[in-house]
Amino acid sequence: MPLSPDINPSFHEPIPPPFLKVRVQRLDLAPTLTALCAGYEGGQWRAKALAEHMMEWLPEFALNYEERQSLRHNNSVRMLRAAAKRVYATKKFENRGEFGELLLHIAARQVFNTLPAISKLYYKDSDNDTVKGFDAVHVLATETTLELWLGEVKFYDEIARAIRDVVEELGKHTAPSYLRREAAAIINKIDSNWPHADRLTKLLDPNTSLDEIFDAMCIPILLTYNSDAINAHQSVTDSFHSAFALEVEAHRETLSKRSLPPLRIHLFLVPLKDKQELLQHLDEGLRTWQTI
Repeated sequence: MPLSPDINPSFHEPIPPPFLKVRVQRLDLAPTLTALCAGYEGGQWRAKALAEHMMEWLPEFALNYEERQSLRHNNSVRMLRAAAKRVYATKKFENRGEFGELLLHIAARQVFNTLPAISKLYYKDSDNDTVKGFDAVHVLATETTLELWLGEVKFYDEIARAIRDVVEELGKHTAPSYLRREAAAIINKIDSNWPHADRLTKLLDPNTSLDEIFDAMCIPILLTYNSDAINAHQSVTDSFHSAFALEVEAHRETLSKRSLPPLRIHLFLVPLKDKQELLQHLDEGLRTWQTI
């Protein structure tokens, strides 16, 4: 099944207005590519504004389906605080990956109208646990089809290392034995009230051939890095557009030459000016939400 953003909106929960701009999208290549950018304001890359936007997505990212439905009707401050607390509660946040997973959640939802099938954070045993497995479990749903999106993230400041590490992880996570274990884990976490619960459970059933699952699966990859193109500019100009496009398409080409599994892979690139600056804003925002 091809990638397609043309999905019936009646299947979808409301989402925050878009913030990240799609600067480059190539659906004619393999892997396919979407490159997203926060842009500039007053000569500065919009790190703080991006962090604030990401916080708007936190309830959907961290709450399960039943909690999200309750939040829509009750606007509960308690649930907003609970969502923030599920991310982490440590001062040692520099090497944690939750914010990268949140970025992938946002990118897939905003660009392709996917739906979160489960919230990994909901099943954490304690505040600072990291949850193993795929970094996102979404579906792309219509009345007649269901695509399974199992995502991988490298929230890094250096692109070569991000590509190297994600390729290694893809090899491990697409092995049949791993996928069988992950499918079983996902089934156990699906909310029975979620509208697509029955279809996803049937797809991931142990009696379903892995060939059928592979045919209905896409692997979205999200990589971040400190970008030369972003650091060399202060506004969105024609020069910026050209440099940005050349940079992200070169990185997509580098990934395409690596040994990738024979599955549909969609690459999201989110170039940053300075990952550490963004992290500081994200941590500040998270701690504010944790005390509301």
